[in-house]
Amino acid sequence: MTDTTLNAELDTQLADTPQILLAHHLKALKLPTFLREYDKQAQLCAAEGVDHPRYLMRLAELEMIDRERRMVERRIKAAKFPTIKSLDSFDFLALPSLNKMAVLELARCDYIERRENIIAVGNSGTGKSHIALGLGLAACQKGLSVGFITAAALVHSLIEASDEKRLLRLQRQLAGYKLLIIDELGYVPLSTSGAELLFEVFSQRYERGSTMVTSNLPFDEWTSVFGSERLTGALLDRLTHHVHILEMNGDSYRLADSKRRSHKAKPPPAEPAKK
Repeated sequence: MTDTTLNAELDTQLADTPQILLAHHLKALKLPTFLREYDKQAQLCAAEGVDHPRYLMRLAELEMIDRERRMVERRIKAAKFPTIKSLDSFDFLALPSLNKMAVLELARCDYIERRENIIAVGNSGTGKSHIALGLGLAACQKGLSVGFITAAALVHSLIEASDEKRLLRLQRQLAGYKLLIIDELGYVPLSTSGAELLFEVFSQRYERGSTMVTSNLPFDEWTSVFGSERLTGALLDRLTHHVHILEMNGDSYRLADSKRRSHKAKPPPAEPAKK
């Protein structure tokens, strides 16, 4: 190998060293967007005559936006939503009993900072779970921790945790959410032990975190779920102390939507044959 060739290779290696070291440092600092974008942004800024501070500002903004997106994705995953639904896709016109402005105000999530609760009550199929999912998504987008679970699944998990001597750990997890959404309360009657364990969840979150409950039963029928007037009264006393109640009675939202899709899917009637 000639001296000229050797010098050329050394020059190439030295030229690549800053990029290699920069990539290493950016990975160590956990700045993946910075690493992905810095070269492209450098070329764009050079073409546009943008100075170094503005170049760095662009990279920092891109990193912040991407980091926020990843944080929201992690919170959505941790919430364990059965499906992702936003308030934008809810048909408020189909349910006149629901106060749209009140729901949109709740989507700002100020009630969570005040540790207030929400109860969505109404007959089956009116979109209570959709509203709960939409408000849960809004909370995730605000950077707040959210948990979503049906009442039946929650009671099952509590009983199972109690049997396996890990109830305290589960209770701490449930108490730690900024917003805990308990869906479909009232669809399944609870055992005495299940009702007491669920009451403990509400009690431990009282004035410490926001709880949202959806139910197809009016309050005066909750005793049929908990099996005890005393327990039901104590639960409602805590749950309704600082509460926003969403009245969601009306025609079944799901049924109307199914009928609408079915009607659209029907082929037009065939024209009579000409004689």
